[in-house]
Amino acid sequence: MTGEADKAAPAAGLDGTGLRIGVVRARWNPHIVERLAEGVRRGLEQLGVADTDVVEVGVPGSFELPMGARILASSGQVDAVICLGSVIRGETTHYELVAGESAAGIQQVQLTTGVPVAFGVLTTEDEEQALARSQGPGGHNVGEDSAIVAVEMARLAATHPPA
Repeated sequence: MTGEADKAAPAAGLDGTGLRIGVVRARWNPHIVERLAEGVRRGLEQLGVADTDVVEVGVPGSFELPMGARILASSGQVDAVICLGSVIRGETTHYELVAGESAAGIQQVQLTTGVPVAFGVLTTEDEEQALARSQGPGGHNVGEDSAIVAVEMARLAATHPPA
């Protein structure tokens, strides 16, 4: 699915003012991940999150995103984490392993720490699909969607803390 209908629609009145957001970026496929990061910056800015309230770290690849997320989530310095990466299918099963373990690890981090972690990892068949999901302003960008998810879930966690 692609297009405007696929974007994460923010909850009415969603405001990220005062939230501290961690961003963990994979260095693999950097031209795609940078586009996602630009989307995160746009999304957070639109929601009122100050640049000074964003902590950004890099990890080697998408497989390492869960550990980076765990480090930030456990630090007490962030209200939510956004993971950014791009896994593009190749000729081996490496794609399935990296994509699946990254997703499972990211989910585990948020469930064990109680800190929301947004999944901004593209898992695509080819580079063309990755470019289509990491467009600039006015286009579909999963990074921008992830910013919305992080702010919304941080607000939910603040009002209904996990046990």
